[in-house]
Amino acid sequence: MNIISKRLWYFLIAGILILGSIGALTMFGLKQGIEFTSGFEMTIESTNPIDQMALTQELAKLGYQDALIRSSGSNEYIVQTHQVTPAESDRLVSSIKDAFNGSQIQTDNIMASVSDETKRNTGIAIAAAIVGMLLYIAWAFHKMPSPFRYGTCAIAGLLFDVGIALGVFSILGHIMGWEINLLFVVGALTVIGVSVNNTVIVFDRIRENWNLGISSNIEKVASISVIETLTRSINTSLTMLFALFVLVLFVGSPIFNFATVMIIGVISGTFTSSCISPGLLVAWQKNEWGTFSKKISSQ
Repeated sequence: MNIISKRLWYFLIAGILILGSIGALTMFGLKQGIEFTSGFEMTIESTNPIDQMALTQELAKLGYQDALIRSSGSNEYIVQTHQVTPAESDRLVSSIKDAFNGSQIQTDNIMASVSDETKRNTGIAIAAAIVGMLLYIAWAFHKMPSPFRYGTCAIAGLLFDVGIALGVFSILGHIMGWEINLLFVVGALTVIGVSVNNTVIVFDRIRENWNLGISSNIEKVASISVIETLTRSINTSLTMLFALFVLVLFVGSPIFNFATVMIIGVISGTFTSSCISPGLLVAWQKNEWGTFSKKISSQ
């Protein structure tokens, strides 16, 4: 089985998926949580049953028709709305406690300056992670020909994984109102680490087989290396997916964003680490970009 020989098809599949993600992001954008947009969040926990429709009507009566309500457990709701003053927050909390006996309420008022700082820090964290990984992989493979190509191909794979996750969340946000929040960012950073880890394992096997002199053809060496690590990659991914599905089933909505982006990333990362990143490396080492362009234009 020669996986690498089908690299052009993998690139086309990846290109279609990325274009789909870009299209979804262009049409729908990303529905951002209040961590990124500023606003007021209230967590309501009660020892007595709370009907969500009754809670919606009570908030509308108080003037919060725009409030977003989602369940986060048994008799527990998270309410998000526009930014409010401390006095408005106190009145809202008091009214909800009067309307629903036994309620315990926690509030969080996120200012615009805080949300802007969160966006900035998130961007810095992701950029720093990507640059750090690129430099580390280039250093780790410095004895191989063109070591920066290894790092660049690994980064290309993880950018694909994150891009797919963003596209899926754009669609989910449009259809189901899902928001990206800090748990999404944590999930995305974890996906970056998992994706690069899988790719580095494949690249490390390529280095070992190259140094063993299995072949002077980088395509053959890469293909053998991918096959040798494929079972390990699939088993690791299946184990992670099992744990993530258990989290979704038994923990529920509080970690939906984290678990969902991880599920997407694990599936996508298995594809990129075995097909995309090694294929890119081989195509780059063999300088095949012009050949690919001719093949695509001729079809």
